[in-house]
Amino acid sequence: MKVRYLIVLTAALAVSSVAFAAEDGEAVFNKNKCAACHKLDAKTVGPSIKAVAAKYAGNKEAAATLEKKVRTGGAGVWGSMPMPRVPATVPDEEIKSMVAWILAH
Repeated sequence: MKVRYLIVLTAALAVSSVAFAAEDGEAVFNKNKCAACHKLDAKTVGPSIKAVAAKYAGNKEAAATLEKKVRTGGAGVWGSMPMPRVPATVPDEEIKSMVAWILAH
């Protein structure tokens, strides 16, 4: 019986930590002015958040791929407009949080 409670508690904490990361990710997204090029559900200069999440859905390497793309920037995946690299002053943990938020959509 205690094992069941432990499993349920562990699952609840895991889900809540993802939710907190998602909230932090949105704050990082806004703080770094990513919304200047990316909207939640509409393409502007860059792809929408929902389009990115849909493209990488089910991809086990999605988080690592997007973290690298956000850090280094690039072009050619969503069109010819290049995405600038994120400044070195943005910690890796913030990028991870933001990518988790993006992929949660």
